Amino acid sequence: MLFDRSEILETIRMLEIENLDVRTVTLGVNLLDCRGKDRVETNQKVIQKLRRIAQPLPEVVEEVSARFGIPIVNRRIALTPVSLLFGGNESLGLQELSFQLDELARSLPVDFIGGFSAMVHKGFTPGDLSLIHSLPDILSKTERICGSVNVASTKSGVNVDALLLLGRIIQETSKRSSDRDGIGCAKLVIFANAPEDNPFMAGAFHGIGEADSVINVGVSGPGVVKEMIRRHPEADLGQVAEIVKRTAFKITRVGELIGREVAKRVHVPFGIVDLSLAPTSRVGDSVAEIIEAMGIERCGGWGTTLALALLTDACKKGGAMASSSVGGLSGAFIPVSEDAEMTEAIRQKALNLEKLEAMTSVCSVGLDMIAIPGDTPEEVIACIIGDEMSIGVINNKTTAVRIIPVQGKKAGEEVVWGGLLGGTVIMEVNPFSGKKFITRGGRVPAPVTSLRN
Repeated sequence: MLFDRSEILETIRMLEIENLDVRTVTLGVNLLDCRGKDRVETNQKVIQKLRRIAQPLPEVVEEVSARFGIPIVNRRIALTPVSLLFGGNESLGLQELSFQLDELARSLPVDFIGGFSAMVHKGFTPGDLSLIHSLPDILSKTERICGSVNVASTKSGVNVDALLLLGRIIQETSKRSSDRDGIGCAKLVIFANAPEDNPFMAGAFHGIGEADSVINVGVSGPGVVKEMIRRHPEADLGQVAEIVKRTAFKITRVGELIGREVAKRVHVPFGIVDLSLAPTSRVGDSVAEIIEAMGIERCGGWGTTLALALLTDACKKGGAMASSSVGGLSGAFIPVSEDAEMTEAIRQKALNLEKLEAMTSVCSVGLDMIAIPGDTPEEVIACIIGDEMSIGVINNKTTAVRIIPVQGKKAGEEVVWGGLLGGTVIMEVNPFSGKKFITRGGRVPAPVTSLRN
């Protein structure tokens, strides 16, 4: 794609005070050629390959950021689902690899390594089960390792046995990191219809259909979009959609420019640019504030889901106009703890768990960075995940859950993790249980819309 550099620089000058950034440059690496005769050889091959490919990434990212004057917030690595490298009874190998990768991430440095992942939407392999059972130890004892599990898809339905297992795993992870308010759970995402080229943590992994290595870019600019809407208070909603679309177009072009330049310098192919409006805990860098700029009194009030649908659709249209390489998730994220205004909406009782679930039917992902009471039963957690998975399966879209039981805390109390994860209010969970339903287990069949062949 040809770029007009003056157009890009003009866009940067116009938006430089509105928190436009490249949220992440993510290097995806295939590990399937790293299998060895035993766990020691396999892990050695993984580390050797990553050192060879990823070594130049941090320096290149800094150089490209300085050259174009665009902040690049995170450098990340996404791996082939690690469950594919190991068979059953390999928890020791998985833990050893996680510790070695955590050290590698610090030494490079990169912010996160994702890919402690399993695809179990239709059933488990021994390697899947070994990885899932290892997650509480891995996520609580490492700082930069992230995991994900795909438990549902439109083609296969919902693996309810996986939901039950993960309800228990999430609770166990929370308990093992209870000294840090369950932060281990912030590094675990449960998916329906997980994309293979997602650059955003904690759900990033390198799909088996990808090239041996690839650069994917995630761009974010909620502050930019909010400011553009704020400048047009009299615009009708059709005009607001056009404003968002044009803004997303400019942001996407910036992201592709950065991604292609980084890819060229590290000598790997460029993959996709993911235009997802991902907020941070900084004031002004908020998806909730975009919704309120459109005219909703407080995010969560009536009209919020319609406003979010408009925003997500316009982002996708603008991105598709700007690049033929848009992928990942691309839309609007609603990670509660990472969006200061969304957390304030919870304090004001404008936003609750049920409303957030409704919003996920039209946004990019799902129930993200939700804090719940630490004594929430694992079967209730499984039901919450199941409800969200059903939205993805029936609507043929990606949905996800990143939920954090905070041990010793009740609804209405506050928790602060700091940094990118921010802080939030513990949300109230409906007291009526679906335990008898979810413990039936099995698999919810795929919907009739899956029969497209």
